[in-house]
Amino acid sequence: MGKSLFDKIWERHEVASGLLYIDLHLVHEVTSPQAFDGLRLNGRKVRRPDRTLATADHNTPTDGTPRAALIKDELSRVQVETLEKNAAEFGIPIYSLGSEGQGIVHVIGPELGVTQPGMTIVCGDSHTATHGAFGALSFGIGTSEVEHVLATQTLVQSKPKSMRIRYEGEPGFGVTAKDLILYTIGQMGTAGAAGYVVEYAGPAIEALSMEGRMTICNMTIEGGGRAGMIAPDQTTFDYVTGRPAAPSEVPPEWRELFSDPDAGFDKELVIDCTKISPMVSWGTNPAMVAPVSDKVPVAASEQDERALEYMGLSGGTPIEQIKLDRVFIGSCTNSRIGDLRTAAEVVRGRKVADNVYAMVVPGSVKVKAAAEAEGLDKVFREAGFDWRAAGCSMCLGMNPDIAAPGERVASTSNRNFEGRQGRGARTHLVSPQMAAAAAIEGHFVDIRTWSN
Repeated sequence: MGKSLFDKIWERHEVASGLLYIDLHLVHEVTSPQAFDGLRLNGRKVRRPDRTLATADHNTPTDGTPRAALIKDELSRVQVETLEKNAAEFGIPIYSLGSEGQGIVHVIGPELGVTQPGMTIVCGDSHTATHGAFGALSFGIGTSEVEHVLATQTLVQSKPKSMRIRYEGEPGFGVTAKDLILYTIGQMGTAGAAGYVVEYAGPAIEALSMEGRMTICNMTIEGGGRAGMIAPDQTTFDYVTGRPAAPSEVPPEWRELFSDPDAGFDKELVIDCTKISPMVSWGTNPAMVAPVSDKVPVAASEQDERALEYMGLSGGTPIEQIKLDRVFIGSCTNSRIGDLRTAAEVVRGRKVADNVYAMVVPGSVKVKAAAEAEGLDKVFREAGFDWRAAGCSMCLGMNPDIAAPGERVASTSNRNFEGRQGRGARTHLVSPQMAAAAAIEGHFVDIRTWSN
């Protein structure tokens, strides 16, 4: 029997039974302080500083604060300053506030070229799965594991099971990568991929840009998966080669990173892309989704009842009648230059609805600069959007960008749990195009038929 992409990478990195060598360790300010303290207490050094990279993202304000010492919130300031001190003490490269390389950890890795096909990549953040879009085995780890990787450059890990999700058929107009993954999670549930490393395959996946592939892999965690992967191809090679930390030409071993035709998987799922519409989440987990042209479902369980109560919705309400207070375009799911371009095309020449506060948060300083070079910031500003600095921002309530209790948010992020974007905030997950159109109209619209 042949080998899967996952099998090939695992075998190349398993240095002992259940012990993986880690090629790249990404670090941020929230899950690393205790790990560095552990090293300090035990008199240990970071084993491979050259294979470790730190950035500040979760707690960073997006109001343009130029350096950590000026962050107003004390807890956030201490966390970012602590990361800076730890990086300096242990010799780790860092991109903090004021750096041209600063940004969301899962955005800067690929743009710098440190994320490469065939790697094992870890970070103390569940959405590390994003890097699997490049044909890497990447997943989130806990704080004690962060310490272990810092000290040894290895990770104790039992091999997960394997799953393949194949997308057949051509997605219709207005259907994006975000809609593909939201629909998939809606079909299999938030535990559908629990215990599996998921490989995404099929013509619809191969047709995606790297930004779209990162969106897909990013939300593997919302479906319960350990990691998500997409086999690298020419699209991948064209994106990676030539970046600062990447080779200028494609190494031969990258071309061997694919699942053999006779590779076996523990679980398989086929998704018919022709059945997918632009999606909107209506509840309090990412599996609670519906096509924008549909209605909020009638509660079928106590969980549904609680979700509808929290969201302030009634079963039978057309999705397009849901009015909004805020729109957020950003996060490690949808904050790259390609995401901002598609959103800008939707809002160009239009105005944000009077009842909506809309914000755009680029995923990195480099993304922000690229967008401004193309004039995208002007498009958003003229439409009435708030153009912000780089950071995780409103994806999670750990910085000043939060919604007030009861406010309803159309968000391009990845999680819609109770309180995720602030106490009592009501989150609806959508694509950048859907979020942009909703900002203009003040409520959700079907972008397939929407016009002035």
